[in-house]
Parts: sequence; C-alpha cells; structure tokens
Amino acid sequence: MLKITVCIGSSCHIKGSRQVVEQIQNLIAEKNLGDKVELCGTFCLGKCQQGVCVMVNDDFYSVSPDTVDAFFAEAVEAKV
Repeated sequence: MLKITVCIGSSCHIKGSRQVVEQIQNLIAEKNLGDKVELCGTFCLGKCQQGVCVMVNDDFYSVSPDTVDAFFAEAVEAKV
C-alpha cells in the first residue's frame, strides 16, 4: 500500500494544501485506488519553502493545486 502524507501546517496551508488534499481524495476515488493508497496529513515536513510538501512512502514531492494531477500520475498511479 502506498502512503501519501500531505503537510497541513501553516506554511503549506497558505500554499494550498487543503486543495491538494481534496484533489488527491478525488483522484483516489475516481481511479478506485482506495484499497491501494492511504492518505494522511501531518504538520511540517521541514521543507516549508518548497511549497505544499507531500511524501509518498519515503519520497518527497513539492506539489501545488495546479500540479496535483501530474504528481498523482507520476508518483502514485505509476507505483500501484
């Protein structure tokens, strides 16, 4: 199972983490990956200057509401 962890700390929240979480939730449902992907939130991954911080298992990604679809295809769909 892939674990996606999205930072919901104040810096990432300002950069759109809520929208990122919602879009990832929609993509998981749309592609029927609920049994293969776990979505979690956390406070601060320590890379605040790099945008909305997202971890997929142990891999770090900087995501914005505009790049969620490309991120999901590359980092999630390609690995499940």
